[in-house]
Amino acid sequence: MKSIGTKLMPVLGRATSGSGHLICAAALLLGTLGAAPAAQASEGAFITIVSASPPPSGARQLCRQYDWACATKRSGSLTSQQEMQIVQRVNRHVNATIREVTDQSQYKTRERWALPTSRGGDCEDFALLKKRDLIAAGIDPRKLLIATVLDTRRNAHAVLVYRSDSGDLVLDNLTNSIKPWASTRYLFLRMQDPKQPRRWVGVFGSS
Repeated sequence: MKSIGTKLMPVLGRATSGSGHLICAAALLLGTLGAAPAAQASEGAFITIVSASPPPSGARQLCRQYDWACATKRSGSLTSQQEMQIVQRVNRHVNATIREVTDQSQYKTRERWALPTSRGGDCEDFALLKKRDLIAAGIDPRKLLIATVLDTRRNAHAVLVYRSDSGDLVLDNLTNSIKPWASTRYLFLRMQDPKQPRRWVGVFGSS
């Protein structure tokens, strides 16, 4: 697959954290543009966008499957404090109530982006459920962006980014702690475009 003259290579990974959580195996497409140097990590509070990017293979039909996943219409007006309280509550609730199950175990395929089933879900499924529930609770959908990363062991992973007024915060199924993106020690690869979530952008930033 090529995008803007770039040949992209899939990156697959899976590992188990010290607490016994299973890190999902997500098919990621990682590449660089031509002979351009690798993008440097942003020192700011917000993840820096590098270029347009194709979506992850499992997210190609995401907008058709779940229209809210690519919504841009604000659903309510909340203060920053109210938003943060909702974000913390939803993050803890989803992490506590959904069991981690790989796509291979559940669907017999490497990658399928979908809401968790009664059996559970993997990292993208956690992120999708959090996004849906946060939008339903009144959070502006443009502030909720699914991102693909390489975790601290450089295994493929997906998280939900909450674009707060003070910076990008990460909601992760591996922890209830909501951290600034630069404190995660993750390598950020791409995420939904903040201006148009139907599109994806490459970020390729290391925290």
